Amino acid sequence: MLPPKQTSLLVLALLIAVPSLNAADKTKKVEARDITLNVPTSWKQSPASNNLRTAQFAIPKVEGDKEDAELVVYFFGGAGGGVNANLERWSGQFQPGGKKQKIYKGESKQGEYYLLDITGVYNKPIGPPINRQTNPTPGYQMMAVVLMVKDKGNYFLKLTGPQKTVAAAGKALRVAIDADLKKEAELKAKKQMIVNRETFSHKALTLDKLPI
Repeated sequence: MLPPKQTSLLVLALLIAVPSLNAADKTKKVEARDITLNVPTSWKQSPASNNLRTAQFAIPKVEGDKEDAELVVYFFGGAGGGVNANLERWSGQFQPGGKKQKIYKGESKQGEYYLLDITGVYNKPIGPPINRQTNPTPGYQMMAVVLMVKDKGNYFLKLTGPQKTVAAAGKALRVAIDADLKKEAELKAKKQMIVNRETFSHKALTLDKLPI
């Protein structure tokens, strides 16, 4: 049995620690057309800036970063291309020099998914997407997901921002789509571009003009 003084200190430590843990883990449900996201309450949702976005959030910057990150959810009604095409396009939004990337395949309650995790110099869009202007921005990270929802189509989730902030939000992104972390696995290089070719689609929108 602990002496009274040590017991008091232990109780005080628990009272301080537990609320902060609960606050960090607290989530809210957000409907984004056919999918439901469980996002941290600290992620600030704003109205979608165009009709191709089903949800968008500002993710508060962590210490050491100068700006917030952003998560955007897109749905193109069955268009938008397949897995390979989107992974290649997202990868191409980073400059080749110093770029590092990994691709994961996993399962969630809402469907199978592929996740691209990439860091390096990001060609950050400037102004409206139609202008196609970018600014090379070092120290950036992107986690981009193709979520394949049965009988509905592909949903695209794109988390971008300063590297520390995005890295810190990686687990929350997976929680948001109800991913089963035990079933997620990294795809090796020779398999990375052999994913779901049968879902490739040229409907409605060409890939190089998608605003994501």
